[in-house]
Amino acid sequence: MTALSSLHVNAANAILHQFPELRGVSELNKNPVEGFSAGLIDDNDLYRWEVLIIGPPDTLYEGGVFKAHLTFPKDYPLRPPKMKFITEIWHPNVDKNGDVCISILHEPGEDKYGYEKPEERWLPIHTVETIMISVISMLADPNGDSPANVDAALSIQLQKEWREDRNGEFKRKVARCVRKSQETAFE
Repeated sequence: MTALSSLHVNAANAILHQFPELRGVSELNKNPVEGFSAGLIDDNDLYRWEVLIIGPPDTLYEGGVFKAHLTFPKDYPLRPPKMKFITEIWHPNVDKNGDVCISILHEPGEDKYGYEKPEERWLPIHTVETIMISVISMLADPNGDSPANVDAALSIQLQKEWREDRNGEFKRKVARCVRKSQETAFE
């Protein structure tokens, strides 16, 4: 076995270890973790997952059902997966293409910009569950200081400065995304 194929086997085993339901048990469906569900996009590809994220209660995203894809690298868990929202979402930490930008999904090690501490970035101990908990937390508490979507960050900052504006741009755009997510959730 070559070193590369050994790495692929180790990555697949790490994914299987985290989610025994992939071996046919379907525990995630029997005991779902609140706020999301996850599974393979294609039963023959352990590296590509689809997740459905329920908008957290008491947030602007409440009631939304947001579809995203997790793509695991062949050297997982040494490197983080990539996460991309398929459902349109207006959020400062999700770029306009749907790519999620949060510390837990950044390559391990030092941040060349000095913004993140190494322990805030990817560590091999993280799981799909810890990633999803971080994403749900991101929805509940956007980080406008390090935006992937500058327009969303600016609109949320204006919203904070003008709290009396109940129909602000950020709220309107999020509400539109929530409605659209409900319409397209199970397509």
